[in-house]
Amino acid sequence: MRFTGIAAVAACWASTAGAQAPDLDAITGAIKAGDYKQVTSVLVARHGRVEYEQYFDADGVAGVRNTRSATKTVTGMLVGAAVDRGLLSPGTPILDYFHDRLPLEHPDPRKARITVEDFLTMSSLLECDDENPYSRGNEERMYLVEDWVKFTLELPIKGFPEWETPPEKSPYGRAWSYCTAGATALGPLIERAVKEPLQKFAQRTLFEPLGITDAQWQLTPLHAAMTGGGLQLSTRDLWKLGQLYLNAGRWEGRQVISETWVHRSVSPHANARPDTDYGYLWWLQTFHVADKAVRTWGMYGTGGNKVYVLPDADAVVVITTTNYQVPHAGDLTDKLFAALLIAARI
Repeated sequence: MRFTGIAAVAACWASTAGAQAPDLDAITGAIKAGDYKQVTSVLVARHGRVEYEQYFDADGVAGVRNTRSATKTVTGMLVGAAVDRGLLSPGTPILDYFHDRLPLEHPDPRKARITVEDFLTMSSLLECDDENPYSRGNEERMYLVEDWVKFTLELPIKGFPEWETPPEKSPYGRAWSYCTAGATALGPLIERAVKEPLQKFAQRTLFEPLGITDAQWQLTPLHAAMTGGGLQLSTRDLWKLGQLYLNAGRWEGRQVISETWVHRSVSPHANARPDTDYGYLWWLQTFHVADKAVRTWGMYGTGGNKVYVLPDADAVVVITTTNYQVPHAGDLTDKLFAALLIAARI
């Protein structure tokens, strides 16, 4: 009988019980055999050291990878860098930075109370839901226009019919919906707060301290850095970002992001779905692997590109793919993640 994926690893583990623990070669074999489609790289680090690193494409270790919406988490880090320097506050109203976009198509006094934190937690009152093709704020509609900030600010206030839970009755007092437009608007807002191009601010405050030298941003039609997705980084650089938060904002003895901001970022502010809360553009998901609850902080992107930070195991797992058009690609990556945990006995 031929086992694949998690079953193969579990079988290997069972066959070596009481003897040598299985290594991660079974994962390498499963990926090469095609059990996990279009995986480009896998990295597993524990206690600050890389224990497993494999590449399954021609780009190898030097390749930069379009990890799509994992960019949003980096955007949250940059908001934190600005907050740490006293240049921004999570409670600042969004419209305070965009008087030049007024008047709005759908004016509403409640828009003046939408804050930076509302965009960080995907819980503003704007009618914006990428998971609903009928939503006015669906990201595909945003890509059709030139000014993405004005697109965001002009969205109407969402309604809460009787069959939907309003914010005041939602966990943590916030009604969550996945909104790329809000994260995208944070880029120009950060630029206005710090008074320099976002790419320059990111390089100086975040990337340079981590030794990240090849960060490739996509640009919006108005030539702003796209903070909702598309940032290309190497697999090792993605690990560094996860490790930074695992280390409470420290890297090689230097406090890059304040411990206070890291704590706020990975604390639950909204509930996204069962077993998954949401922080400041971090997914806070609990996995159930081999009868064990595994708590994670996640950077997630389309195609199943994911960085998992495991605070209880002092570990980081990076998986990159090109499964951009594959249905349920994220579930496939989660299946590989579970297999990695079993193989590495995390």
